[in-house]
Amino acid sequence: MFTLLGINHNTAPLEVREKVAIAPENLASALVAAGKDLCAEGVTILSTCNRTEIYLDAENLKSADVLGWLAKWHQLGSDQLSEITYEYAGEAAASHLMRVAAGLDSMVLGEPQILGQLKSAYAVAEKAGTLSSGLHQVFQHSFASAKRVRSETAIGQSPVSVAYAAVSLARQIFADLANKTVLLIGAGETIALVGRHLKDQGIGRVLIANRTAERADDLADSLGAESILLSDIPSVLHEADIVFSSTASQLPLLGKGAVESALRQRKHRMMFMVDLAVPRDIEVEVGELDDVYLYTVDDLSEVIEENRRSREQAAQEAEALIREELIRWKNEALASDYSGLIRGFRSSADQVRQQELEKAISMLESGQRMEEVMTRFAHNLTQKLIHDPTAQLKRVIQSGNTDEINLARRLFGIEEADAKDSDNDQLIDKEGS
Repeated sequence: MFTLLGINHNTAPLEVREKVAIAPENLASALVAAGKDLCAEGVTILSTCNRTEIYLDAENLKSADVLGWLAKWHQLGSDQLSEITYEYAGEAAASHLMRVAAGLDSMVLGEPQILGQLKSAYAVAEKAGTLSSGLHQVFQHSFASAKRVRSETAIGQSPVSVAYAAVSLARQIFADLANKTVLLIGAGETIALVGRHLKDQGIGRVLIANRTAERADDLADSLGAESILLSDIPSVLHEADIVFSSTASQLPLLGKGAVESALRQRKHRMMFMVDLAVPRDIEVEVGELDDVYLYTVDDLSEVIEENRRSREQAAQEAEALIREELIRWKNEALASDYSGLIRGFRSSADQVRQQELEKAISMLESGQRMEEVMTRFAHNLTQKLIHDPTAQLKRVIQSGNTDEINLARRLFGIEEADAKDSDNDQLIDKEGS
């Protein structure tokens, strides 16, 4: 059974979401631990700035157990999480995952980044050995539905994401970005997207600070920017008019003291900061400074709501596509559940074939005529293969149950006229006796 438990921007504020976020370097160990503790066949975990969701392939699993595991992992009380988490199972869980993959459950409606984050979560689970065939199946259908939404609706025609919303906010505050200096902290996908949007808006100077120089250099080269290390931030912070930060750090990278020092050097010229990280990269107290405008992902609601209104029609079309993909997943999952029944049926028929073939070979070796042997082989094989189905077909006809009769007709490929033919009914009586 496919189930999930999650917390997102709709159920919990940032200060709670950051407490249950799982850092990328801890994700593999969390997967293994969850699989072991919950006796799950498969586990995948998605943890982003807006959501943490645990996807499980397990039987007889209680949501309280999953909630207890998440609370234990973060050393929190279950009561703290019970009112802000949601859970889905079976078809509802698959539908939710498909909506997440398509960006329909995102803070920014239709944003494309979540699909890459889901694919990354899938890859981590595969590498950690916690990706079951059931999870593989539902994730592949989710990827397929997201691809269709992206290509068959207008939901992705304009560049919209949390990064885009953040840059749009910067444009509202600074009429002209051409003479501004921006400091980008981090070198991941979100910061890269912020950098591209800033370049499109004609930003002046771009500084990229990262823990490792190599990643900072690579992103700087693609944006025509300058790269520095995180340790260099105090020496350049005063040059930045705008700061965007999105790292996987578990502790704040910018404190109130460092920003106060930069403001003195700037002679208290205003600084605009957007912290896109969960947990946060910039201390909350920085927002108390008079010359700083500090925003978090939860503060982008106005820009995001405008985007949502413009994409509602495309979202309705996307929902229809997801319902189609959900039906495909259900049919495939059902076929997988009963694949043993099909294999058993085919194996039973093959055993009958082998037995009759051995008899025919023995008859030929004893000198009997080939035509006689082949005739008997065909007759015996046919009778044995249709004996049980014929008996069941007779039972269905005698029951008078129209639904069962119609199902039997479809199952055996019998035309309606043939099914009602009295001669055939007599034949069925003879063969089933």
